[in-house]
Amino acid sequence: MRNVLLKIIPIGLFSLIPFLPKSTLAQVNPSEFEVYPYMTEGSGSLEFELLNGFVPWGHSQPGTGLSSGIFPSQSMLLNSFELTYGLTEHVEAAVYLDLARPEDNSYKYAGSRYRLRGRLFEKGQLPIDLGWYAEIEWRRTPQFDDNSLELDLRPIRVEKDIGHFTFNAEPVFEIPLKGAEQGQGVEIGYIAGLYYRWLPNLSPGLEFYGGSGFIGDFGPINEQQHYIFAVLWGKDLPGGIGYNCGVGAGLTPGSDRIVLKCNIEIERFIGRLF
Repeated sequence: MRNVLLKIIPIGLFSLIPFLPKSTLAQVNPSEFEVYPYMTEGSGSLEFELLNGFVPWGHSQPGTGLSSGIFPSQSMLLNSFELTYGLTEHVEAAVYLDLARPEDNSYKYAGSRYRLRGRLFEKGQLPIDLGWYAEIEWRRTPQFDDNSLELDLRPIRVEKDIGHFTFNAEPVFEIPLKGAEQGQGVEIGYIAGLYYRWLPNLSPGLEFYGGSGFIGDFGPINEQQHYIFAVLWGKDLPGGIGYNCGVGAGLTPGSDRIVLKCNIEIERFIGRLF
């Protein structure tokens, strides 16, 4: 029964998209500079990940760049603590604790997130590997966002290996459920990555993140946010540690100019909890 529900719930959530209404632009979520792989955590595996971001060259005005709240993005430090557990071999669940330290301020609680992520088949079974992602986001307002509750849906996630290269892409649909933008529609964005699998613990790649605005009402290109990151990543380091670190450049005036990120993960098998 649990496996059936885990397949039905995402389909039901995705089916709501066409019936939701449409006004300004989507901002890139500063806590999600991460491209998830196709493979999910194995059943009974627990992963802890620390997602770190810093904006050395951003905006001095509140509500611009990666800041959706009352603080400017310039010199903002962002940390997310992620705990992921493999419910089955194809579905994982995760909880996040988001913290932020604006310039000249102390650390503050920014919000919490809860997600399910899954894959449909075994890797390589189809010409393109397909998966899905659904997340509920609670944000502290007005400090860090205009909306206190949002639904993040990624109904199609694709991954493809070609030789030593791996390509990932997923459209992102964000639906404000409570807050200033409630009822305005569905915001659309994207996440993508291109990686060269050089060594298991040292490989280069490029990652792309962006937001264009509400469907049917995209913001002007100079107000949209689009980023490209040059990254180095690796896994299976001593102690089961993996990493993904890089430097991002904003491609539009509405984006922060430079963003740094470094994500560290530790995976352990702890046996089934349920």
